[in-house]
Amino acid sequence: MRYYIIAGEASGDLHASNLMAAIKKKDHQADFRYFGGDKMQAQGGVLVKHYRDMAFMGFVEVVLNLTTILKNLQHCKKDISQFKPEVAILVDYPGFNMRMAKYLHKKRIPVVYYISPQIWAWNQSRVHKIRKSVDKMLVILPFEQAFYKQHKVDVEFVGHPLLDELLNIPEVTNHFPADKPTVALLPGSRKQEISLVLPIMLEVAQLMPEVNFVIAGLNAIGEDFYRALASNRPVNLLMNQTYQLLAASEAALVTSGTATLETALIGTPEVVCYKGGTLSYQIAKRVIRTKYISLVNLVMEKPVVKELIQHELTPQNLKSELQILLNNKEKRAAMLNDFALLRKKLGGEGASDKAAEIIVGFLNEKNNHKHNAY
Repeated sequence: MRYYIIAGEASGDLHASNLMAAIKKKDHQADFRYFGGDKMQAQGGVLVKHYRDMAFMGFVEVVLNLTTILKNLQHCKKDISQFKPEVAILVDYPGFNMRMAKYLHKKRIPVVYYISPQIWAWNQSRVHKIRKSVDKMLVILPFEQAFYKQHKVDVEFVGHPLLDELLNIPEVTNHFPADKPTVALLPGSRKQEISLVLPIMLEVAQLMPEVNFVIAGLNAIGEDFYRALASNRPVNLLMNQTYQLLAASEAALVTSGTATLETALIGTPEVVCYKGGTLSYQIAKRVIRTKYISLVNLVMEKPVVKELIQHELTPQNLKSELQILLNNKEKRAAMLNDFALLRKKLGGEGASDKAAEIIVGFLNEKNNHKHNAY
């Protein structure tokens, strides 16, 4: 069967690649075409556009890049009409994928949305658009299922795919100094957010010479970009070994997003960091309805990890929180205990397999229905 998948950022590329591997086990003739990244490309099929050319964050930034976004949408629509997929799988990335869902529905191409947009956080009215244009919603956070059921959307909870991804983490290839604790710096997956957050993280490195700070770099961003920001700072850079680095670290400073959950599931105490453009932040502050920004706190429904947002994100505040994580055994143990409970809440292993089974089953059902109609 022909599958068209749209993922627009690093986490989507990761989850979509695992889903593709699981689909291939159930459908040996699977033919993939996609917007995505290197991990999806490693699974085969045709990469139409890389997510690095699509990732824009914040309201203002989206407006400034509207021409590029509209061109990408047109390119995607044209490519889909030529490929004629039997199903489209949309992975998170709501600004783009919600528009594509509407188009796909008009073209009568079945739509499966894997990893829900965070519409429960802001603009909940978008659930009505999802009900109209999405055939099946596969969610990875436990509270999302109740939200969609309440709005009569066909929904299934498959568990969180990170639980599978983090089963076997190899050891880090670098040897860190034994006389210093290691702290991982995860500044985000987009150049724009890295430029805002990493300089603040780097200032902490100068305030705490007793700590070995290591930046978790991504190949998609490029080594030169990190080195330019970190020039003359007392930090190391480790490319494309984020999980290994987290597993070898005593603590981490993590930009909000999927990485906050990855860090917790690996079991590394963390401080969550967020800084956006001034105007984008002011807009977000007025429309976001959730009490927390990190997935850890949202799933646990309490402040398990400290969130330093916008003006609170200062080198001094980061230093204070890090010192607590490194030196306060009681607080550290409480956080790790909550991380263990978080793992249970996320539904166990096998999310990619469950999602693949539902998607292939859904397609077989559609095809059988078609044949019976003739």
